[in-house]
Amino acid sequence: MASRTPSRPLEPWRWLGVPALLAIVATVVIDAPIRIITLALPEPIFPMVLAFAWAVIRPSILGPVLLVLVGVFLDLFMGSPLGLWPISLLIGYGVALIGRTLMVGQETEVMAIYYGAASLATFVSAYALVAIAGKGHPNLIALMWQFAATLVLFPLVLMLRDRFRDADIRFR
Repeated sequence: MASRTPSRPLEPWRWLGVPALLAIVATVVIDAPIRIITLALPEPIFPMVLAFAWAVIRPSILGPVLLVLVGVFLDLFMGSPLGLWPISLLIGYGVALIGRTLMVGQETEVMAIYYGAASLATFVSAYALVAIAGKGHPNLIALMWQFAATLVLFPLVLMLRDRFRDADIRFR
């Protein structure tokens, strides 16, 4: 039997602060002007990983508060209407939170389906909010590429879950 390291308490700066800073850094780095045959790379929404993982690992009031702050950063960085990404990320967090009890003990594929559903809810709400705000309709092809790029980030959710697995007794 493999020995496991003893569980450490879940300190907010370890499971909330560090991943939030990494998501911000990843967002800035991926925005580098790299072009392939005059096409820009799709920019995934890295905080979606946080919205999903935090709801699954251990819901707390600090997660949504940090999602709002990271969402405001996304709005300012991407030039989107203020409030777009905080609201959209909170909707994705809510979808993940609703499915949390159904995901516990399930295979990775089930969690991937829920991540896809939470991401879809996030992007549909972002599209609807932009349309409602009267800013026009976003380009659906670009939105689908961004959605696909965000779905590819699912292994990061698994990394976060595995990193903090011992801190939550449901995963033991």
